[in-house]
Amino acid sequence: MRLLYPTTEEDMIATFLKAEIASVRFGEKIISQLHRDSKERSIVDTPDITKVSENLYRHQLLATYRAYVFEELPAHTAWYRAVLYRDEVAKVRYIDYDYWNEISDNSRLPLVATEAIRTGREIYGQSTQGFLDVAQALRAGAHFPELIIVGTSPDATLTVYEGHLRLTAYLLAPECIPGELQVIAGFAPECAKI
Repeated sequence: MRLLYPTTEEDMIATFLKAEIASVRFGEKIISQLHRDSKERSIVDTPDITKVSENLYRHQLLATYRAYVFEELPAHTAWYRAVLYRDEVAKVRYIDYDYWNEISDNSRLPLVATEAIRTGREIYGQSTQGFLDVAQALRAGAHFPELIIVGTSPDATLTVYEGHLRLTAYLLAPECIPGELQVIAGFAPECAKI
């Protein structure tokens, strides 16, 4: 991993929302909340993290459906724009959560999960076809927001915090992993528990 420059929690939040507004699982929730709050979608799609009022709104927006982010990640987390080298991508693990444990045979390794996905194994009755679809989109040239990863330090084991589907898709289409994959990385001692 190479750290590029320090960034802020506001940048992490903006990236988190930008990724999830395009997701099948959370996109509609975000869009509905924007409508209820009479906000333009551009506050998520093209965030300006220099605007305090926008940052405050995005914080509130993420908290409406993902409050745990602010409970799990300590306020003193040091955030950076960084790059993962191609060989490091497969070493990033999933969070400790039932679905990700099941799909990875309790290894928390996305590379193990790719085996289950390729065989068409269902996880908790859910198809894994979406992973293959995103991998195919990568092969077709799609670009996605940065992964958000956390750890106790840049040298420690890293965990994907946001972007599990995208991380897995990269490993299903390894030819699409750039030599340097840009990410947002957060470091704090408490991240060892994630």
